[in-house]
Amino acid sequence: MAHSHQVGRESPRLNGLENVPRPFLIGVAGGTASGKTSVCAKIMEQLGQAAVESRSRQVCIISQDAFYRNLNPEEHQRAIRGNFNFDHPDAFDTNLMYKTMQDIAANKTVEIPTYDYVTHKREDTGQVLYPADVVLLEGILVFYFPELRDMFHMKLFVDTDPDTRLSRRVLRDIKERGRDLEKILHQYTSLVKPAFEEFCLPTKKYADVIIPRGADNTVAIDLIVQHIQELMRPNRQNRRRYNSESLVGRPH
Repeated sequence: MAHSHQVGRESPRLNGLENVPRPFLIGVAGGTASGKTSVCAKIMEQLGQAAVESRSRQVCIISQDAFYRNLNPEEHQRAIRGNFNFDHPDAFDTNLMYKTMQDIAANKTVEIPTYDYVTHKREDTGQVLYPADVVLLEGILVFYFPELRDMFHMKLFVDTDPDTRLSRRVLRDIKERGRDLEKILHQYTSLVKPAFEEFCLPTKKYADVIIPRGADNTVAIDLIVQHIQELMRPNRQNRRRYNSESLVGRPH
């Protein structure tokens, strides 16, 4: 019987687990409020990584939103009025995002910026991300930039109904970002929706796996989790050995 979850496509680079790179980089794209963060959170939860201390995690999640660039005073005023396009590629600090992902691919410890949606600037301190076996980068335009897209070993696209995405965005922006309904709807119709159709939706063709209905698609998420578990398995013994050896000689 045919299924609608469209999880039949896999990148040929995934064949042969002995050749799996560390870290294994996964891109998770999709429109605003499509459920990208929820999909990543469910993957983390099912892998038993959600409650693990950050330094010891084998799987980590990064949001592309962390790489929004600081707005100048004029752009900040436009953002307050709901007239700045945060869904345009130019809204991101692409150089910093790419450099950070290069460092992650080289197994370096990095600092991920923390972006303040009220002041539209990065905070002074970010989040430290330690080397991991699997790193997920989620965001609306993670497949838009070729140099970034080519870094991923697996690409997922979360495909959710536009009406559902709009309702989620309205609730999120009112509750979490203190915005009023009129500005949210104006921004969505004049900026967000056109930007999705121009910049995000065309990148769906690059996906190895398409996930309709987002985090509600438990079949798709289960299959992805099983695949990640297979990728992680060969490294578990090495990680245990490393952790044991790294304790030797430590002061108590």
